[in-house]
Amino acid sequence: MRKAAQLRSAGRERNSDAMGGSYEVHKPAAPIDWVVEVPGSKSMTNRALLMAALADGVTTLKGVLFSDDSRNFLGSLQSLGFGVEIDEAAKTVTVEGLNGSVPVTEGVIYVGSAGTAARFLTAMLALAEGTFVVNASEQMKKRPMKPLFGVLECMGAEITCLETEGCLPVRIRGIGGRFPAHEMCRTRLDISESTQFLSALLLVSPMVKQGLCVEITSARKDGAYIRITRRMMEQFGVKVDFDGVNYTIQGGSAYRSGCCQIEPDVSAACYFYAAAALTGGKAVVRHVTRECMQGDLKFLDVLAQMGCTVRDTPDGIEVQGAAEGRMKGVTVDMKDFSDQAMTLAALAPFADGDVRIRNIGHIRLQESDRIHAIATELARLGISCEEEADAVTVHPGTPVPAEVQTYDDHRIAMAFALVGLRTEGIRIADPMCCRKTFENYFEVLERLTTT
Repeated sequence: MRKAAQLRSAGRERNSDAMGGSYEVHKPAAPIDWVVEVPGSKSMTNRALLMAALADGVTTLKGVLFSDDSRNFLGSLQSLGFGVEIDEAAKTVTVEGLNGSVPVTEGVIYVGSAGTAARFLTAMLALAEGTFVVNASEQMKKRPMKPLFGVLECMGAEITCLETEGCLPVRIRGIGGRFPAHEMCRTRLDISESTQFLSALLLVSPMVKQGLCVEITSARKDGAYIRITRRMMEQFGVKVDFDGVNYTIQGGSAYRSGCCQIEPDVSAACYFYAAAALTGGKAVVRHVTRECMQGDLKFLDVLAQMGCTVRDTPDGIEVQGAAEGRMKGVTVDMKDFSDQAMTLAALAPFADGDVRIRNIGHIRLQESDRIHAIATELARLGISCEEEADAVTVHPGTPVPAEVQTYDDHRIAMAFALVGLRTEGIRIADPMCCRKTFENYFEVLERLTTT
C-alpha cells in the first residue's frame, strides 16, 4: 500500500528535540512506494514576496513556503513597514504594496542565510529613499555580494561595508528615484558568481521609472533561475526583453497586484524521486508537473538516463526506479540545476559506472563549498572521487556506516540522507539545518521509512 506524507509546519523546538544532534536514516525493508507533498518553492516564494511589496495594492500569495529563508524575508518586509498578513496553516500571505515605494526611510533588516533575501532586498533598498542596514548570518556574510554592490553604486547608491569589504553587513543610502529624467538607466553586470545578482536588478527594475538595461559582461548570460524571474515578472505584469546580451525593462513598467499561486518546490521533490531510483521503488510528488517553471525538473531527465521510468499521473510526476535500484553511470552538465549536484552525488556510488558532475564551479560560493563537501563526505563514506575546480567524478563503491557532516548546509543534509536508504548506519549531523527550506524533512523521512 502506498504511503502518503502530508507535510505540515512544525515548531523548531519540537523538531530539534526530536532529532537531537544527529539523525540515523532508516533503511526501508522493501522498495519504496510513496506519495508525497512538498512545500512551496523557496525561489518562487521570495520572488513573489518582493514583487508583491513593489506592486500597487494587496497581493495574495498561495502555497507559500514557510522556512527560515522565507520567514527572514517576511520579517524584513515587516521591519520595513509593509503590511503583511500571514496564515501558515493555509500557506497564504497577503502583502500590501506601495507601487515601488518603501514605507520607512530608516530601518535595519536581518536576512539570515537567505541568498535571495540578501540580494533582492539589498537591491530594493539601494533604489529606495532612505538609509538602511542589511545584516545577515555568519554563513551569509561569507557569500559574495561585491558585483551587485558595484552596480548599485554606479547607479547612485552609497554602500558601506560594515565588516568585510564586498560582503554583508552593509549600510545603504538609497538613490530614492534620483535618476536622470527621461533617460533609461544602463548598467553592466558579471553574473559568473551568482545569477541572483541579475535577478535582483530585474525584480526591482520597476523602481527605475525611466527603464533599465543591464548588459551582461560574463561568459554566462542566462540561466534557469533568471528564466524563472522573467516568467514571474511577466505574470505580475512586467516584461523583460533579452537579446542574448542585454536585459531591458521599459520605462513606466509596474507590477500588478492580485493573486499568485506558488509552485511546489521541485528541488525538494527531487529527493523523493532519487529515493525511488535508489530502492527500485516508486515515488509520486503531488502537484509537480511538466508545467512547473523550475529548472530542477531537468533532474528527471538525469534519472531517466540512469534507468528510471518517469511518467505523468493525475496526482503529479511519478518516478519508478529500475529493479533492485540498478543505475547507469552518467556525465551531466548541471549548471542550470546545480542544487541537485548533491543529490546525484548521493546516488553515484550505487551506479554501475562513474558519475561525473560538471560545470558547477559556482556552488563553491553557496551555503558551503559544495564541491569540496561532496568530495569530503563521500570519502568519509569510503567512496573514491576526484574533486576539480568546477566538477566532481564519483566512482562506484559500497558506502560504509558513518556520520555525515553537513556544514550548516540544508542540501548536503537532505541529499546525503538518501545514502541511508541503501546503507545501514548512515547518520546525518545537525539535521535541522534543513529548516532553511524544508523544516520537517527528516520528520517526513522518518514517517515514510518506519511505517
